[in-house]
Amino acid sequence: MADRILFITWKAPARGLEERAVESFNEAIGLYGRMQQAGRIESFDVALLNLTGDLGGYLQLNGTAQQLAAVNEDEEFRRHLVAASLVVDDLRMFHGATNAGVAEQMAMYMEAAGKVPQNA
Repeated sequence: MADRILFITWKAPARGLEERAVESFNEAIGLYGRMQQAGRIESFDVALLNLTGDLGGYLQLNGTAQQLAAVNEDEEFRRHLVAASLVVDDLRMFHGATNAGVAEQMAMYMEAAGKVPQNA
């Protein structure tokens, strides 16, 4: 079961490159769909957010730490990110935990917090 995520966000298409941004978005959906079918990721989610100026949308890849590490090193994935960075503003990528991975991260946090003197 997926315990890690790769969270990719962007703000808006770069002005004058809106059509290419849509093409890039569709290419990403195709790439992640193929990765899912091949078992290289467990699943992915996509969201387009209401216009706020802060965040336009995100793609979330779900898998194991090993699966997402392999995706991160995949040449097609990296080439797609480079191309996408040219047509959308503020493309960013975050690694995180989900499902059972949250419990693991929280256990580490609680262990570390227990070593820090608490101020009341």
